[in-house]
Amino acid sequence: MQAAKKGICWRLFLFSCLLLESSSQDFGGQTQFICTSVPKDMDICAATLQNSVPGEDLKTTVMQLRETVLQQKETIMNQKETIRELTSKLARCESQSGGEPGDARPGGRRKDAGSKNTMGDVSRGPGDTLTQLSQTLQSLKQRLENLEANSLKDLLQSRIDDLEKQVLSRVNSIEEGKPGLRNETEQRGRVESTLTSLHQRITDLEKGSQRENRPLDKFQLTFPLRTNYMYAKVKKSLPEMYALTVCMWLKSNASPGVGTPFSYAVPGQANELVLIEWGNNPMEILINDKVAKLPFLINDGKWHHICVTWTTRDGVWEAFQDGVKRGSGENLAPYHPIKPQGLLILGQEQDTLGGGFDATQAFVGDLANFHIWDRKLSVGEIYNLATCSSKAQVGNVFAWMETSLDIYGGASKWTFEACRQLN
Repeated sequence: MQAAKKGICWRLFLFSCLLLESSSQDFGGQTQFICTSVPKDMDICAATLQNSVPGEDLKTTVMQLRETVLQQKETIMNQKETIRELTSKLARCESQSGGEPGDARPGGRRKDAGSKNTMGDVSRGPGDTLTQLSQTLQSLKQRLENLEANSLKDLLQSRIDDLEKQVLSRVNSIEEGKPGLRNETEQRGRVESTLTSLHQRITDLEKGSQRENRPLDKFQLTFPLRTNYMYAKVKKSLPEMYALTVCMWLKSNASPGVGTPFSYAVPGQANELVLIEWGNNPMEILINDKVAKLPFLINDGKWHHICVTWTTRDGVWEAFQDGVKRGSGENLAPYHPIKPQGLLILGQEQDTLGGGFDATQAFVGDLANFHIWDRKLSVGEIYNLATCSSKAQVGNVFAWMETSLDIYGGASKWTFEACRQLN
């Protein structure tokens, strides 16, 4: 009986120790369990009760500790369940974000399918734009074929104007929203080829129906935007020259700089003769890559007549705007004659012979009555050209004629009479 009692006391004692230890861990170590040594022959229950609280208090304490342990275990189970749910949700989110279409790179943001581009609907790419342009060009071809078939000479000019405006609008749209596609060069080449073909057909129609109504020198070239493919090429080269005068009518409001009205390149020298205004620099004349700054102010959207004279002796030059001398100088490529066998381009600056065009240096505006002489014109001759005071002279090296030019890339041609602009 005594042994059974001691066994019960031992179990109660050990259970109390376990509860107390568990309680101390659950409360973050704020309580301690203390074991007290007792003599070998002393009753353990008596010693426990003697060194502890009375029997009823001990029972109450044990029950409270047990309830606390159960509550802590339930809390731990709930927290584990919450952790499992969050882990599952995180895994699903990662799998979905990693597989979404439209990510440019891992972790990249997906483009909003409903967002809009400033150049149009983002769902319509450059290919759609080129397709629309192709359809428009086919429509324009059909209209021209109908025009040729019906011989509507009285409506020819209005048809041509409408064609030019639509084509330029499409070219402008493509240029502003230029895509970075691999086949962009090939597609643009086809468009340029089609434009050139259309312009040639327009020229043929004009020659067939309006040759008697408009002289071949009464026209202007329009370069509506900066590109590296709109230009006009003079069909023949310049001769060797020891003096020259270059005159033309220009209209532009481009900023900064109107670009390059003309450039003449020869083998081994791309800047043999160039007129250029780009960036925030004033207009410049280049001869054999030597530079003189010209006092021209022309980018006000109005027509201006400009002339530049030069002689190889001492490199003396003069600049005229609207018939008035605005500046002069010397030591511009002295004793260097302008070399022959080159290529004269209107609207682009050549970095290589016949190429290397840079859109930032392209001419933007209208150009007409471009003439070159192999001598220095007098002040009176230049004034008469600018004011239409007498019968206009034409350049003996290059004269402004439609038959003297080939036009590329969509540069357009319109009727122009200089003297009418002065009235």
